[in-house]
Amino acid sequence: MRSGSAVPSGESAVLAAVHSSLQKLGSARPLVVAFSGGLDSCVLLHALRYHAHLEGAAIPDVTVAHFDHAMRDGSAGDAVWAAGVCRAWGLPMVTERARESLTSEADARAARYAFLERARADAGDERILLTAHHADDQAETVLFRLLRGTGPDGLRGIHEQRPGIARPLLNVWREDLEVYAAEHGLRWREDPTNEQLGYARNTLRHEVLPLIERAVAPGARNALLRLARLAAADADAWSKEVLPWLTLAMDFERSSPQDGLSGRRVQVAREALLLFSSGLRARVIRYLAAEVEASLDEAAVRRVDDFLSSSTSGRMIELGRGATVSLELDRVVFAVPDPDRPDDLRSSSDSDVEDEAVIIESSGEGSSRALLAGKPVWVAWVEEEGGGISKDGEASFDVSALSFPLEVRARAPGDRLRGNGGSRKVKKILLEHRILSVDRNALPVLVDASGEVLWIPGVARSTVAMPSAGAPSIRIRIEP
Repeated sequence: MRSGSAVPSGESAVLAAVHSSLQKLGSARPLVVAFSGGLDSCVLLHALRYHAHLEGAAIPDVTVAHFDHAMRDGSAGDAVWAAGVCRAWGLPMVTERARESLTSEADARAARYAFLERARADAGDERILLTAHHADDQAETVLFRLLRGTGPDGLRGIHEQRPGIARPLLNVWREDLEVYAAEHGLRWREDPTNEQLGYARNTLRHEVLPLIERAVAPGARNALLRLARLAAADADAWSKEVLPWLTLAMDFERSSPQDGLSGRRVQVAREALLLFSSGLRARVIRYLAAEVEASLDEAAVRRVDDFLSSSTSGRMIELGRGATVSLELDRVVFAVPDPDRPDDLRSSSDSDVEDEAVIIESSGEGSSRALLAGKPVWVAWVEEEGGGISKDGEASFDVSALSFPLEVRARAPGDRLRGNGGSRKVKKILLEHRILSVDRNALPVLVDASGEVLWIPGVARSTVAMPSAGAPSIRIRIEP
């Protein structure tokens, strides 16, 4: 029997859930329905096809998607049976069989969702994918994650709705689906692997949860569902109310390949992050890591926290799968390389691969374009009498004191600039001006024939070749 009571029940519970979901999504929204041929997906598809018109709602535009995992004998027969149902109900169907052997539940799930996403995209990006996960699935998921030591966000279990996907039956119990199927004479395909106790979820479903309800807590399933709802409400409050304030307080920045980078980055102010309490800081660290697709367990969060508290600028640690966290001046930077970029390019800086310098052979007049770290830099020069008045992005040099050819390039190891206090490393000058490492390789540097740095636009210029009144000079303009 059901643990606790739920109202409505049976057929009315199914119809109410489907109707409510369609209202939230927009009744005219076209759908892709994941259809395994099992009880839950048969009930969902039937309710959509024959009963979604309640209260004047139109029958939705449905495309059915069936994936054959090819993990057991008879799976091909399921695909044939599913196709027959779709023909009988007048619904279009797309199907696919796994191209390689799938050996685990995780592999099967990943392959299935990859197919479903392709089916949704092929049918039109405006479509919403519906799956038939129900309340028993939710209770099992929460218990499974709880036993594996999930964090607070993991206790929300399966999301009822996410961008592009919804689960109308998530609060409907399996017995309600059985009642619906009986009332409408539905048949379905039973997957024999659902009875095999070698799978963790099957053990929870058939042995652990029933035992808990008999011997420990008669309302265990309802309690797990309630825990999922509370965790979901907390997670939603975090993302909608707390997180925007925190990102503002931390001076949060996000960048991606569209910004000229070779991967994705998020960065925040280190000092602001360290002001948070340890519990809040841990949650923020997990959020920042997730932004670059890194999932951190408790030990990894603690390691990152220790790193942020004790390391110095220029240090970095790896988070796995290419993701890193580093300290750059007063910023904490979480980054991941572009997965579509070849490994040999990702392992090098953009300046090593793509840089194009501008050569100024002599005084006179000209213009050209440099490419530094993948970003264009425009360079123009003209000879004139006297130094004139310098403007932003411009500097004048005494032609007689210059060693041609001049070059506009990216900074290089060992670069130094001569000032009133003597020669200094360019790297140190950039650090003092708080220029982040991600920006340094795209920063243009003007050097003479000997490689001496004459000018870093917007940062510093050398005392070499300062213009003299009435003497020929070359005015150089450098701008993005």
